[in-house]
Amino acid sequence: MLSKRIIAVARGRNFLRPQQLQNASLILTRARVAQFHSSRLLQEETVKVPQMAESISEGTLKSWSKKEGDIVALDEEIATIETDKIDVSVNAPKAGKIVKLLASEEDTVTVGQDLFVIEPGEFEDESSGSSAPTESESKPPKESKEKDSTEPKDQQVDKELPKPPAPSASDKKADPVDPPKPKEQKTPKKEDKPAPVSKGEKSTPAPTPRAPGSRGETRVKMNRMRLRIAERLKQSQNAAASLTTFNEIDMSALVALRKKYKDSIKDEHDVKLGFMSFFARASVLALKEIPVANASIEGEEIVYRDYVDLSVAVATPKGLVTPVVRNAEGMSLIEIEKEVAALGKKARDGKLTLEDMSGGSFTISNGGVFGSLYGTPIINLPQAAVLGMHTIKDRAVVVDGQIVVRPIMIVALTYDHRLLDGREAVTFLVRLKEYLEDPAKMLLTA
Repeated sequence: MLSKRIIAVARGRNFLRPQQLQNASLILTRARVAQFHSSRLLQEETVKVPQMAESISEGTLKSWSKKEGDIVALDEEIATIETDKIDVSVNAPKAGKIVKLLASEEDTVTVGQDLFVIEPGEFEDESSGSSAPTESESKPPKESKEKDSTEPKDQQVDKELPKPPAPSASDKKADPVDPPKPKEQKTPKKEDKPAPVSKGEKSTPAPTPRAPGSRGETRVKMNRMRLRIAERLKQSQNAAASLTTFNEIDMSALVALRKKYKDSIKDEHDVKLGFMSFFARASVLALKEIPVANASIEGEEIVYRDYVDLSVAVATPKGLVTPVVRNAEGMSLIEIEKEVAALGKKARDGKLTLEDMSGGSFTISNGGVFGSLYGTPIINLPQAAVLGMHTIKDRAVVVDGQIVVRPIMIVALTYDHRLLDGREAVTFLVRLKEYLEDPAKMLLTA
């Protein structure tokens, strides 16, 4: 019966008294709120651990970027999962509030596992501790305004609460006066008296001798990437017949060329001209002459490639990674520098993808940036060889019968002796030396 009357009121027929109309509105409002909250509960969504790659089925929940009750935007990062190859970010599928986290940090999580619950919608951020005032709080009642504006000033009533009356003289006399406190007498503490010492007993024990220096130990669990690196390097040592050959390169021409053009290239292309692009270009040309250094073993077959996917070793806080510059044989020096810089930034920011790291036919590792003088790099299987660059040092060398000082870099080529013979490995380094000591040759070689 009540619902019919409410409908009639909605149609403009006034069947309800004012009090009944107010009660009906309150009932309808509560019903809408209840329906809203129930629909919100139905909209809660459980987000699962995403598919990371075909070869990756689990990872370690490294960190939560948000906590329960936090308001998140669409695609905002919620968690980071560490795998043996890359770090995977789990983002919010929609804007809303994080209702519940279903895993703890350092837990092993598998693809498809429930990870967290999100309630979609627009929410007010409660972290600021303040909210916008409601209409009733920000504006005084209409009746008060009208009354104040119509009444004369001498008839308006001050709405502030009356102040309590000041105490009279009689009230003051009635208050009892606190008697003065007697001065506290200091009594000697028992601890102040020295304890009696029995005969033959020392008053203070002799100090225990301490070992010099710190002997603390810290145990840290190896992350998945470090475990994977250890596994791969040991696999390389066990599988490949590794051998390293060395040569030295006079860097005078390259140093002068870089000094001459680095500022103009920086202004025009917004990239820093380094030595990596020259070594990459020289390696590509040397690999054309020694194609087995760009090959790999698969079963009982040798796979030769007519392209060069160049793996560039980059050091990160979690370990060494080798993102790939694809089709380096068709790139200019500037294009190589840009690609290496972009991959290096992604590596340091932890944003490398599996596509960035998969494949690779030849590796260049630059330990010289850390001051390495010599080194024997380890082959990145299934590749056949890896080139190691080192720091540049001024050395006394003989040129045309004269002792002169030249900037010298020692380069190392570690190669798989199952594929490359010593002659081919040495020839590769000789060609590399020729191109880098006379960079014009690189321009004249197709």
